Amino acid sequence: MCITANWSYPTSVRFGAGRITEIADACTVAGISKPLLVTDRGLATMEITARTLDHLEAAGMGRGLFADVDQNPTDMNAAAGIKDYRDGGYDGVIAFGGGSGIDIAKVIAFMAGQTRPLWDFEDVGDWWTRADADKIAPIVAVPTTAGTGSEVGRASIITNSETHEKKIIFHPKMLPAVVICDPELTVGMPPFITAGTGLDAFAHCVEAYSSPHFHPMSQGIALEGMRLVKDYLPRAYADGTDIEARSQMMAAAAMGATAFQKGLGAIHALSHPIGAIYHTHHGTTNALCMPGVLQFNKPAIETRFDQAAAYLGIAGGFTGFCAYVDALNASMSIPRTLGEMGVETPDIDKIVEGAMKDPSVGGNPVEMTPENTRKLLLSMV
Repeated sequence: MCITANWSYPTSVRFGAGRITEIADACTVAGISKPLLVTDRGLATMEITARTLDHLEAAGMGRGLFADVDQNPTDMNAAAGIKDYRDGGYDGVIAFGGGSGIDIAKVIAFMAGQTRPLWDFEDVGDWWTRADADKIAPIVAVPTTAGTGSEVGRASIITNSETHEKKIIFHPKMLPAVVICDPELTVGMPPFITAGTGLDAFAHCVEAYSSPHFHPMSQGIALEGMRLVKDYLPRAYADGTDIEARSQMMAAAAMGATAFQKGLGAIHALSHPIGAIYHTHHGTTNALCMPGVLQFNKPAIETRFDQAAAYLGIAGGFTGFCAYVDALNASMSIPRTLGEMGVETPDIDKIVEGAMKDPSVGGNPVEMTPENTRKLLLSMV
C-alpha cells in the first residue's frame, strides 16, 4: 500500500513516494531561489542526488552541492560548508541525506549569517538567544534514511575536532521550513544501514518513553513509533524494495525525533562519546547500548514498559520487551559488545567523562553517576 499525505506537525511535511519531484516548489515555498544542496560524500555521486539536482537545475535554481561531510560530522566540515555557502551567494540550504548530511546542512544555514563562533550556540541554557535569528537561512530537508529524524529537529550534533566531543547546537529556527519524505529515496539502503538507522529511530522512541519529564504528546508519539518499528523494520530489512515498510519507517524516524523533545537518556549519553572517539555508526551504537540501559533503568521503567509491551503485542511485560530487543538486535546482526564493533580497548575513563557531560544525562530515569555509568559501560565491553 502506497501512503501519501501532507502534514504540518512538527513542520510542513510532504510525505509520499515520488515527491522528490516537488523539491523546487518546496524551495520556493521556503523562500529559497538559489539553494546549496548539502549531503555526505557517499551520497554525492549517487543517482538520487543527481536526479534531485536535475529537478533544481530545470527550475533555474542551479546545481549547488557541498558534500565534504564525515560520518560523524565535525566543526571542520561545518566551516568548509559555511565558506562554500557564503562564497557561492546561496540563499538557503537543502539538507539531503542521513543524520550526518542533514545535521551539517542545518548548521551551515544557521551559522552562515552569524558572527560568533559555533560553540557559542551549544545547547546550554539560553545560549541559543545569542544568535541573530534574522540571519538564519531557510532550510528544506530531504531524508534519505529512516532513523535520526533530524529533518524534523531543531538541533544538530557536531563533533568538536579538537576535544573529540559531540556537542548539540540548538536554535528553534534550525527546524526545516519544508520536509520532503520520499520513501523511494531509501530503497537503495543496504540491510546493515537499514538496521542501524531503523534501530536509531527505535532508540529515540524507547528513551523518550522512558524519560521522567512530562510531555504527554511525546509519550504517545514514542509509543506508536515503537509499534511502527516493530511491525515494519524487519520487513524493510528483509526486502529493501518494500515501499510500505520504507514509508512506515520514515514516519517512525520523524516520530522518534519529535518524541525525544521529552528527553533522551543513557543510550545517547554513552553512544555520543563512543561515536565521537571511535567513529562508530550512531544508530548501531545506540542499538548495542539499548539492552544494558534497559536493565540499568529497570527500577524506574518496569511498570511503564509492562504497559508498552501490552500495546505492542509482546508477552511478558518488561521482561518480554527486553527479550524482544535482544532478539531484534540478533536478527539484524547488531554487535553485542564494543569489541565486536571493533572498539577492542575502549578508553573507559574518557567515555564515562564524555557521558557525564552529555545533555542526554538529564533525561535518564535513573540518575547517572560516574560510578554506575562506568559499571554500565563495562557490561558492554
